[in-house]
Amino acid sequence: MPPAPGAELIGKRIDVLDKGYIELLDFMPHPAAGVSGDLAIVNAARVSFMGESKGEEKDKKLLFYLLRHHHTSPFEQVEFKFRVRAPVVTWWQWVRHRTFNMNAQSGRYTEFEENDFYVPDVWRRQSPSNKQASLGEVSVEDSQELTAALLQHYARSYELYEDALKKGVARELARAFLPGFSVYYTWVVKVDAHNMMHFLRLRMAEEAQHEIRVYAQAIYQHFFKQLLPWTAEAFEHYVLGAEKK
Repeated sequence: MPPAPGAELIGKRIDVLDKGYIELLDFMPHPAAGVSGDLAIVNAARVSFMGESKGEEKDKKLLFYLLRHHHTSPFEQVEFKFRVRAPVVTWWQWVRHRTFNMNAQSGRYTEFEENDFYVPDVWRRQSPSNKQASLGEVSVEDSQELTAALLQHYARSYELYEDALKKGVARELARAFLPGFSVYYTWVVKVDAHNMMHFLRLRMAEEAQHEIRVYAQAIYQHFFKQLLPWTAEAFEHYVLGAEKK
């Protein structure tokens, strides 16, 4: 069995979009336990004590069997906890995955900063055949004009927000001046490996919106594959691979 991932992954932060990030706060089983997440899944299926193994070949074979035959409960024994900074346009889709435990920054208690707004690096065109998708990009000239207009809109919105605060308006009401879908919020989210795979399957797909797909890809590449290498291998083969056929 491969050694349990080191504690260096706890606290690791990956930048996403222009001002966002994903940070791993905790993982169960914790690296200090000396038991890998893959082994925790295998032993949960055997209803045995943590750290008990029947050897790498048998352990991996069992894990692949579990995923292939949709025995999902052992994967629920492993959990990820992240701190995520993302714009509302991302959270609007993320909260649909109700299997996540979430706690969000509150604009009632904390003031927003002047640059807490999402600025797209690419302006995508609306797909003519798919009402909920984009296809291609606008011209360079239009892109420059749109970005300039957006930045001007953000600057004016924040001026109105600041002015309201200075006039003594409550934070919970002053935030009405801020652009709704673009404001960055910081959340703490927790999810088990089974429901994480469901999230990744949907949100890493090509048809997923870019603003959530990049977060799903960052989670998968920098954390999921590192902490659960066998599970990731089985996931790619039996779940992602099957969907491409």
